[in-house]
Amino acid sequence: MIQLMNEKEMIDFGQTLGQHLFPKAMITLEGELGVGKTTLTKGIGQGLGITKVINSPTFTIVKVYYGRLTLYHFDAYRLEGQDEELGFEEMFEDDGVCVIEWPRYISDILPAERLEIHMIKNEDETRCLKLIGKGTQYENLLKEMGL
Repeated sequence: MIQLMNEKEMIDFGQTLGQHLFPKAMITLEGELGVGKTTLTKGIGQGLGITKVINSPTFTIVKVYYGRLTLYHFDAYRLEGQDEELGFEEMFEDDGVCVIEWPRYISDILPAERLEIHMIKNEDETRCLKLIGKGTQYENLLKEMGL
């Protein structure tokens, strides 16, 4: 578990993570509304060298940003119960990085290997992150980061 005291620490952690990411990286972010999923993604984007403002893709479902690697930022919250073909698999196969908020709504199409980040908002407004590397690449990523 990683404890983050404020928004700056969330962005800093995301930036460090982004600097370690590799082509086709898949990150899922789970946590309640307001826990900081988009804030963490902003930091990841900075670590990927993205200078454009990153904001929530709630209404567009996916936003694309360009840096060292392309960042595909998904918000699957509004996709609960949908079974139509949305073309996400093509983005998953691209050499970019996918960050998916609310992954449980598209769990049936997610690759088995990924970095899962479970985010918890504490009573004192700090955040705890639990990172789970699923697959050798993601286990190695966590080791590389000293986690």
